[in-house]
Amino acid sequence: MSLTELMSNAGLSRYAEVALLLFFFAFVIIVWRVFSPSRKQLLERQARLPLDDDHASPSRPSAE
Repeated sequence: MSLTELMSNAGLSRYAEVALLLFFFAFVIIVWRVFSPSRKQLLERQARLPLDDDHASPSRPSAE
């Protein structure tokens, strides 16, 4: 008996279908959350953080 015959007779195809649906729904939720209009202002503010001087990181203490 080959591995292909053994796996096809094991009845595991349902697990693959359920996993596919779970990953698809997770992908849709992530895409919806990233591109939702309500988060646009937050994402734009976070995109400007590296260039913003008001939020500079604290300076290191000098080694004296």
